[in-house]
Amino acid sequence: MTGSGEPKSSGGGRLLTFAAWSVLVLGLWLWGREITGVPPSPSAGMAGESAIPVPGLPAAHAPLAASVPARVDVPSLGIRAPVISRGLDARGAIEPPPFELSGTVGWWGGGAKPGEAGAALMVGHVDTVSKPAVFFGLSSAQPGGKVRVLRTDGSVAEFTIDDVRVYERARFDAHRAYGPRIAGRAELRLVTCGGTYDKAAKEYTANVVVSAYLTGMSAGAGVGAGTGAGAGAGVRPGAAA
Repeated sequence: MTGSGEPKSSGGGRLLTFAAWSVLVLGLWLWGREITGVPPSPSAGMAGESAIPVPGLPAAHAPLAASVPARVDVPSLGIRAPVISRGLDARGAIEPPPFELSGTVGWWGGGAKPGEAGAALMVGHVDTVSKPAVFFGLSSAQPGGKVRVLRTDGSVAEFTIDDVRVYERARFDAHRAYGPRIAGRAELRLVTCGGTYDKAAKEYTANVVVSAYLTGMSAGAGVGAGTGAGAGAGVRPGAAA
């Protein structure tokens, strides 16, 4: 995707306030409440969404046994990043990756594991005060692109991207953004900040959500740390989106 959906780097040293991440993680919190007892919205009936597979994309693979993710690769975007589990903070919102780990992706450990039935959620910063972060180019992903998740059992869950959307925060619908598209299918969401950067509010105006579904499985070459944009670099807290 291009235009307003493409995140821009911090450049001039702008800071993303906690409020921007609060809007992002609030949506994840609302969606996550479905797992703990709040009835979900029917995915097939959500406005603007489709439960019909995109023509030309591979058939879905049967869900895999549960296994924790260790690394996520998006070859077309040059992303190869370690994954850490994140929980909920005292306010009930999912914790984003630490600011000092701008090249790390956070997986919501309270939800589905990548490869098992349901929609697994992964979040990452788009930039820092000085440079791009792990999901800087996420909005340029294309349907048909591949996402590979190396899991701790040694297997690699292979996903195919079927949708890339920018959701305006002013009209954000957590069910549409994060809910499963097809019941029983193994799905994946990669999420970051997007839209345009509002200097007055010191936050981005939208969320970029890449949706993918499981289309294969292979044996991994071993679990090791990845190298996403800015991986391992020290970035001062409060500087990333």
